[in-house]
Amino acid sequence: MTTRDRINEYFNGRPFMLLSALVLVAVAVVALSMGVKPIQVQGSGFFFQHQGSLMGEGGLSTVVNVSCLLITGFIMLAVNKVFNYVRSVTHLFVSAFFLLQAAHPAALLTFNVGTLMCLVTALTLLPMYASYQDHHAQRSIFLIFAMLTAGGMFHYGFLMLIPAYLLGFINMRVFDLKGFCAMLIGVVTPIWIVMGLGFAKPADFVPPQVYGIWTMPNQAQVHLLAALGLATASLGIILAVMNLFTIMNYRMQTRVYNITLVIILVLMTIAMCLNYRDMTVYMPLLNLMVAVQVAQAHTLHTANSRRHVFLFLLIAVCLGFAATSLMMP
Repeated sequence: MTTRDRINEYFNGRPFMLLSALVLVAVAVVALSMGVKPIQVQGSGFFFQHQGSLMGEGGLSTVVNVSCLLITGFIMLAVNKVFNYVRSVTHLFVSAFFLLQAAHPAALLTFNVGTLMCLVTALTLLPMYASYQDHHAQRSIFLIFAMLTAGGMFHYGFLMLIPAYLLGFINMRVFDLKGFCAMLIGVVTPIWIVMGLGFAKPADFVPPQVYGIWTMPNQAQVHLLAALGLATASLGIILAVMNLFTIMNYRMQTRVYNITLVIILVLMTIAMCLNYRDMTVYMPLLNLMVAVQVAQAHTLHTANSRRHVFLFLLIAVCLGFAATSLMMP
């Protein structure tokens, strides 16, 4: 085995994943100790609104947020062990996710909707993947759409996932009349419960608002976040197109798994373009989907022994964004 092969295998392995996790934790600790101000996101769902963090600010919120990000990565690793959406044995998609998250330190300091949406997505992929060609998957369909609708009451980002899961279940070949009814009941049930208990009424409905990237304020931190989002989304889409040329030759089940992840990637990119104010909400899930594409590209193109150069570049860019963000006022 050549030196290049050893380096490439190191990036696939568990030690690099653990190192990336330590980098994520270290960036969060440095940002907290330097007094970096967390980004305040005024989120809105179709019934309720929230301001900033789900747990306030401080060390506890940072610990919960980083812990949920780590848990999300390990859930995706467990899902891959069962369903092999990345067919090679690799931990790289978890490592890349941690590095991409570390690129924006201010988003690590509070437990926010973006982290929660990322965690929910990782959890719901398991029952959706398990439903492949299962004509008794109505419970999974009901559960997932009920969770997304409940989340949508507090932030519209959860509703952006509904088209991805709808297409996902259709591609899973389980979306028949019973599946359609299960979806409708899942969507209606949380709304019916909330309105029935008097927590909300039709007059409380808040329509979605559009704050396009063309209306961004002239602020350094906002421009840095936009540049990070643009670079991440562009990387993910380019890699997804490259990877799909190979993945489309796989068996139907693997293709469906990966197409669902690509759809989520595209939807998060669209969401960021339509609402720059909530970019930090969509970034964690975008990072997770892009990380999968990074791992796919690294494991699919094994003929290129220099592919580790791209990963060194990715590490440098992520750490560069993190250092720039920390040094900005």
